[in-house]
Formats: sequence, structure tokens, C-alpha cells
Amino acid sequence: MESCRIINLKLGRVGGFSEAIKIHDYCYVHNIPVWCGGMLEAGIGRSHNIAMSTLPGFSLPGDVSASKRYYEEDIIEPPVTVNEEGFINVPQVPGTGYEPKEDYIEKITVRKEVFSA
Repeated sequence: MESCRIINLKLGRVGGFSEAIKIHDYCYVHNIPVWCGGMLEAGIGRSHNIAMSTLPGFSLPGDVSASKRYYEEDIIEPPVTVNEEGFINVPQVPGTGYEPKEDYIEKITVRKEVFSA
């Protein structure tokens, strides 16, 4: 049927990094192009999409955008930005390269529940 010739991989929909990497690896071995979806995530999810998009099978442009496109102030530091060529520079540090702005998250939190074992 020649269906599924391109995969739009969304971390949250497939169960996180472990499952997304399995899908990526399968597609990479079978020459199925992959792109990363996730326009509307706040910064933490956006930073994970950026990290995922660095894997070699991600050969098509994703829909990860700059923080300011959707948020006056994002919940990560530094904000995600798009350079003059239309690319997001991938941080070259361990982890995602972005940190949660815990004070800001606390400030905008409207409800909080704590669960313990």
C-alpha cells in the first residue's frame, strides 16, 4: 500500500524517550524518514524534542519552534530561539541544555498536589 512512508514522532504520544528511540531506530534501519512533532509544548517538552531530533534518522525538519512563538515567558532558561537561517542551535552540554525556571513555575502554578508512597 506504500503507506507510512514518513513518521512524525511525538515523544508524549509514543510513551517517552525509550519508545521513541525504538521507533527511530527501526525507521533508521528501514530508511523511513522521521521528523519530530511538538509545536505546543512548553520549554521542558520542547527541549526534549530538540534533543530527540539530533538522532541521525531525523532527516526532515520538525515543527519545534521558538519559545516566544507561543509563550510570553517560557518555563526554561535559556528560551528556545531560532537563528537567522531558521534553525534551533542544539546546546552542546550534557542533558538537554535547558533548565527549568523553578521560581517562575512556582509563581504561575494554580494548583499543587503532593503524593507520597
